[in-house]
Amino acid sequence: MTTETTTEAENGTEREQSRQPILEARDVEKGFGNGNVLEGLDLTVEAGELLTVMGPNGVGKSVFLSCLAGSTDPAVGSIELFDGRSPTEAQSMTSVMLQGRSIDPDLTGRENLQFYGDLHPRATEDWREIATRLELEDDLDRPAREYSGGMARKLELTIALSVDAELYLLDEPTAELDLTTIQTVHDLLFEYRRAGKTILLTSHAPLDARIADRIAFVRDGRLVATAPPQTLLDDLPPVVRIRGDVPPESAFLGARVFQRGDEIRGFLRGADELETVRETVERDRDHDRGRERKRATVELDSPSYTDLFNYYTAVQTARDDSEGS
Repeated sequence: MTTETTTEAENGTEREQSRQPILEARDVEKGFGNGNVLEGLDLTVEAGELLTVMGPNGVGKSVFLSCLAGSTDPAVGSIELFDGRSPTEAQSMTSVMLQGRSIDPDLTGRENLQFYGDLHPRATEDWREIATRLELEDDLDRPAREYSGGMARKLELTIALSVDAELYLLDEPTAELDLTTIQTVHDLLFEYRRAGKTILLTSHAPLDARIADRIAFVRDGRLVATAPPQTLLDDLPPVVRIRGDVPPESAFLGARVFQRGDEIRGFLRGADELETVRETVERDRDHDRGRERKRATVELDSPSYTDLFNYYTAVQTARDDSEGS
């Protein structure tokens, strides 16, 4: 493994950080039945990094995390953690949350915490504070089978984060949580990050992009883009926002458009395409004078994390399919 030296600006000063890769996955393939879920996925995670692996459901994020955790072996490829250890050899240094697989429904929440605490050599009593912050403490004596999806997620997180690990592997940690709880989870992860811990989480929620040092987008079992969030946002094509009565989306932007609330957003091939979109919207309005139509506004907008997610999980997919046909 190689060491990379990076310079970061923090509190107005430059500081040198020597970052050692803590995890390296190379050409990882994994399949079930007749097809592969992972198709040669490569990923490196640096020590002290908070990395969010993003993509829609079904692209292999959870399978990849299971391989990293040592819960399943890749069919092809290699995974090294902590300077040459296999995932199984590194389990005492990692803490893992696999969605829907970390709790026993026949035990109470408290019994689950005690059970998993006895299993991990680095378990701590921090679960008490974490359960309080996640507002789970009043439900710890209920059987886990009675928990809602959000409560189960809180318990899984409490188990995983109460371990004093070097690396946390968290599968969809904010799924089924309300916005207030998501913010609490983000706060906890920031605290762990500031304490020097390394965190890799998977997500299909754009909100989880904003907490990352780096985002890795996975599609069709492969890594398709990885960079800091702002770099990925800066690299997006121009974003157009259209509000009001508009023609069918396919009439002016094809597969580069999507609906969000009461507006349509899309990606332009270039800023000069904005006038073409405006003309198309106005022409459609003029051709449909038989009903009252609200004049549409067409303008460029700053890209959001939802735009970023849609581009790499849907828009770019359609573009790649079109170019390959």
